[in-house]
Amino acid sequence: MSSSHAFDQAINLTPISNNLYQGKTSEAFQNMVGPFGGTTAATLLNAVLQHPQRLGDPVSLTVNFAGPVAEGGFEVEATPLRTNRSTQHWLLLQKQNGEVVTSATAFFAIRRETHSEQQSAAPQAPAPETIPRLDISIRNWFKQYDFRFVHGILLMPRPAEQPSDTESLLWVRDYPERPLDYTSLTALGDVFAPRIFLLRESFTPSGTVSMTHYFHATSEELAKIGTGFLLGRAQASRLHNNYADQVAHLWSEDGVLLLTSTQSVYFKE
Repeated sequence: MSSSHAFDQAINLTPISNNLYQGKTSEAFQNMVGPFGGTTAATLLNAVLQHPQRLGDPVSLTVNFAGPVAEGGFEVEATPLRTNRSTQHWLLLQKQNGEVVTSATAFFAIRRETHSEQQSAAPQAPAPETIPRLDISIRNWFKQYDFRFVHGILLMPRPAEQPSDTESLLWVRDYPERPLDYTSLTALGDVFAPRIFLLRESFTPSGTVSMTHYFHATSEELAKIGTGFLLGRAQASRLHNNYADQVAHLWSEDGVLLLTSTQSVYFKE
């Protein structure tokens, strides 16, 4: 990629042989241990997006974070497992020193016009321009996004009248601005920190173990959004015995649901 945007540099892959790409971690997107998981997921998806055998657009992506990604170079193996007339299944392996650190499966398809209905409406929220950008430097990757929280701000004391809750509602986009596409949507689907942070109002050793994104958006819908904000909501259903779920949604400013994400998150007592 020729783009100078930090995100494009972070997910950049160079073909080195059939189904094999080479990449390098980015200091701009470092997290507590290794790179921001959203960037890792976007890098794996990017391997399919630039593969010469790719068919259609992403419908779902499941990423399993098997171990920490060390700083430096890595390889991504992207194997098309089966291609049908309008669908395609992929196996993705990220390796360092011959060991798998991240695995993923991706489902791509050619989408056609059918009955269309949106059951999940966007929550009510003030316009993003009316909310100041959150200036917080928790980790390097936080600096790469424009966060505008409606409620559920990380590590901030809750108002006395507000009950304990795991929900966050916020506007978010790349910072500096970048036109939305499937790779950046993938990363944005993972910008919600572990919900245990909200309950404890402090850092807790934790991390995503497995994450599945369901892409509702078409490439035309993403192009229409351009550099606009997305409205994101995330919450947990249950935290129990070191693990929690996490469900997140992303809508466009005009209320179109673009992405649903589910995660399994580890946390330490």
